[in-house]
Amino acid sequence: MAFSGKATYSAGSTLPEIAEDVADVVSIVSPYETPLLDHLGDPPRSAQSTHHEWLEDQLLPNTDAIDDDTWTDPAVDTTFGVDNADRFTIGDQVQADGSGELMFVTATDTGAGTITVTRGYGGTTPEDLADDQVLHILGNAALEGDDAPTAQFTNRTREGNYTQIFTAALRVSGSDLAVRQLSLTDELDYQKQERLRELLRDLESTVINGTSAGASPEGSSTVRRTMKGIIPTVATNVYEPGVGGFPSDTALTEVQLNLALRMVWEDASSKIDTIVVNGYQKRQINSFMTATRAYEAADVAYRNLVSVYESDFGVCRVLLCRSVPADTVLLLDSSRIDVLPLAGRSFHYKPLASTGDYESGELIGEYTVEARNENAHGMIVGLGTGA
Repeated sequence: MAFSGKATYSAGSTLPEIAEDVADVVSIVSPYETPLLDHLGDPPRSAQSTHHEWLEDQLLPNTDAIDDDTWTDPAVDTTFGVDNADRFTIGDQVQADGSGELMFVTATDTGAGTITVTRGYGGTTPEDLADDQVLHILGNAALEGDDAPTAQFTNRTREGNYTQIFTAALRVSGSDLAVRQLSLTDELDYQKQERLRELLRDLESTVINGTSAGASPEGSSTVRRTMKGIIPTVATNVYEPGVGGFPSDTALTEVQLNLALRMVWEDASSKIDTIVVNGYQKRQINSFMTATRAYEAADVAYRNLVSVYESDFGVCRVLLCRSVPADTVLLLDSSRIDVLPLAGRSFHYKPLASTGDYESGELIGEYTVEARNENAHGMIVGLGTGA
């Protein structure tokens, strides 16, 4: 029998008699994750100036390269040019890269840029040498009872970065503050949360991609001061498919990743512990295991995820980050990277004077990134993105 009494639909399409039913939640889908900032953690200290500086040093180098293409006979070519003759001293044992021959330095001429050696030292066989071939200085042999050698040393270098101000304004009318809001208790507090999420998102993107102004980087009344991010900082260990002998695959392979890690390790006393990639390259890393993975008949789940990549050159956490360019893989030593606020200028809310029927203020923070020893990090660039 049909129902003939009062029903909700009897009130009509606008339902004026029925209380609204609105879920007590505000759903946000916009990306605001900051995986790199979360991984680096809270800063250990604050910057004390808008130009934050730090000191870097290095040991005396124990490699050089041949700068000579006038070769006749390995047995008689005892004097030849090198890139930096001042790196060698009498008594050094030297070995060319890829050669079994040992040589013994008997004289150096920094003015001419040459060294004189004993070829085939210790019974080894003299081999052909080539221009640009790397020379390894194995160590120096001192004479018993001899005077101290000439002192050698390195000079510390001062590196730095500028701070950048991040800010967002808030303004809420008196009426909006007075009314009862759905899912909110305070509109101004809600706006603070939203703007802070945006500023943190922008901070991470700037830490990775930002750069300083070419002119007046310290800023002025017309020039906005900006920080130099990680990607523009890394200059030594940048690898690109097909360039400089790097494997030419445009789709990231484990061979490429492992080679890049090894080359960074060879260049610096650093072990990469963080790999930061965008979505496509993360899927490429995940696929490293696909060909060797086996499943049993009872398995009902397919897992294809690599969160940690472990090699001889470091145990690396793999971070998925939207701010990294799609064709780039960042290889970082996180112990040498800090995101620092200017003292007293970490993100905070600053109320502003109101000249009308509203409450206003701004969220403001000033930060810089301290990326020490740029050759302790690396990048693979120019990879395919599947687009």
